[in-house]
Amino acid sequence: MNFNPFMVQTSCQTPLGIVTLAASPNGLAGVWFEGQRHLPPELLEQAWPQQATHPILQESTRQLHAYFKGSLHHFDLPLDLSAGTVFAQSVWRALQAIDYGSTSHYGDISQTIGRPTAVRAVGGAIGRNPLSIVLPCHRVLGSTGMLTGYAGGLERKMALLQLEGARPKHT
Repeated sequence: MNFNPFMVQTSCQTPLGIVTLAASPNGLAGVWFEGQRHLPPELLEQAWPQQATHPILQESTRQLHAYFKGSLHHFDLPLDLSAGTVFAQSVWRALQAIDYGSTSHYGDISQTIGRPTAVRAVGGAIGRNPLSIVLPCHRVLGSTGMLTGYAGGLERKMALLQLEGARPKHT
């Protein structure tokens, strides 16, 4: 991934642990759980300055808190998806169409983006989604409705689905 060089970050506490938020001048570019897979090296190296007063980061924090309280079902934030490839961006945009409380499958996403045979590539792009929760990759299940991988951990994926009232099959 190739993030904008002018990123800033902040962290906030959620019921599922600490989340780091990152924004570029163009919008929210990252939402990562502490310790999740595929963290950007810049985040691990603390290369992005802390800026809790950044307007996008403040609004993102507010909306995340409302989401966890159950009063927000759709995030309304400017997003910067430019760190991903054109293919990854198409997958991430498709995630936005999965309604709160609903689930989808990797094959459905590959059909939606017009790449029906790219199910594995879709799974890879979903696994590297830099905007956990905001781009709801937790709503994507295996073809049989079973819980499958989640960079933030399957426990968090299940907790997010339960918060939204979705009922996946257990692994």
